[in-house]
Amino acid sequence: MPKLDDSRWQELRASQYWQHKRLTQMSDDEWEALCDGCGKCCLHKLIDDETDELYYTDVACKLLDTTTVRCSDYPNRHHTVPDCLVFSAENIADLYWLPASCAYKTLYDGRRLEKWHPLISGDKQSVHRYKRSVTGRCTSEQNVPIDQLEEHLVRWV
Repeated sequence: MPKLDDSRWQELRASQYWQHKRLTQMSDDEWEALCDGCGKCCLHKLIDDETDELYYTDVACKLLDTTTVRCSDYPNRHHTVPDCLVFSAENIADLYWLPASCAYKTLYDGRRLEKWHPLISGDKQSVHRYKRSVTGRCTSEQNVPIDQLEEHLVRWV
């Protein structure tokens, strides 16, 4: 999640825009504020060739600061990491690998944001306090050889 100015974030939160706008109607700031900052989208995922089943690992993109759970180069992430996908209202339906807890997926599926979501709680750290983020649960891909990803499968996502 990029850093929105605190006053702008509070303004967006107070408007409760997510309750009356569809994803396609959101401004860039509203879209960015919707991200809860969990970091789960930055984890490496594996797909079983035989069953097409999706598995998450506890190995994060090299740009994810595993302490703050923030992208260390957010503005340039798609250039630095070509596999980094742009989330948009237009492609959210195709991003089947997003966890059910993802706010974008939650709203797309017609569900309400959970109490731990920062826009609901009013606390940007609530996603971490409620243990809904990757904080303290992942390592950087720089520490794990790519051929060892299968040894890092997790079910807590």
